[in-house]
Amino acid sequence: MRFVIVTGISGAGKITALKIFEDNGYYCVDNLPIALIENFVDLLFSQTSEKNKVAIGVDIRSGENLDSMNRVLENMKAKDQNYEILFLDCDNKTLIKRFKETRRSHPMGDSDSVENEVNEERQKLDFLRAQADYIIDTSKLLVRDLRSQLESIFINNQDYKNLFVTIVSFGFKYGVPTDCDLVFDVRFLPNPYYVPELKKKTGLEKEVQDFVMDSPVSEQFLKKLSDMISFLIPHYIEEGKNQLVIGIGCTGGHHRSVTVAGELYKVLNDESANYGIRIAHRDILR
Repeated sequence: MRFVIVTGISGAGKITALKIFEDNGYYCVDNLPIALIENFVDLLFSQTSEKNKVAIGVDIRSGENLDSMNRVLENMKAKDQNYEILFLDCDNKTLIKRFKETRRSHPMGDSDSVENEVNEERQKLDFLRAQADYIIDTSKLLVRDLRSQLESIFINNQDYKNLFVTIVSFGFKYGVPTDCDLVFDVRFLPNPYYVPELKKKTGLEKEVQDFVMDSPVSEQFLKKLSDMISFLIPHYIEEGKNQLVIGIGCTGGHHRSVTVAGELYKVLNDESANYGIRIAHRDILR
């Protein structure tokens, strides 16, 4: 039996997550009254059933009864009824934007602002977050990204990477990506744009990569950058950070930034690492 408790901040994607679980063969129940959860779990664990993968949604909608969830979890442990807690989180700015776009009110709905309601909700759910086996920050995730992470954990049984690192190349002429945590300017590196046969190529092609990296400055910069990021990542994980976005920028986002982003990705993309990683080239087609 695999029993998953899906919880988290309203607007962070719990309903979407439950749909993903259901698509993958889980029996899903949302907003089951907490007073009934223990009986429901006893029934599941006491009989041989085809329902051997179950996910239930528990959140602030339970109101004052939410406080009794701790007792339910303690009783489940005492009965050796194994469970996992998935907590979906999101930053306040993104949550407020989502509520405005959907024109839905916050479930608590008793404050003068959504932000105050979210902050109050965080306090009430803090005990579940502290016990969570998996915390996923959906602030910068598309639905397909969330699906990929959930399927890797709960379907493919891969090790969970609590920190997800995104390396994004971009062109300064189009602006710095707003979600970057760290930004590095590589406009001091050799520029293929001024080489006629390379001008229309990109940093995804070997000729451009060789041109950019065939310089002591480029090699030294990549080494120092890789060393610094490798040093920072364990500290970000220890601090509880879920998403790290590293921006690599050049003028147009076609050559130098793409090349350096690719080289950094190669260095950091270690299967044994305790973080996930991906790469994106924002302006390569502009």
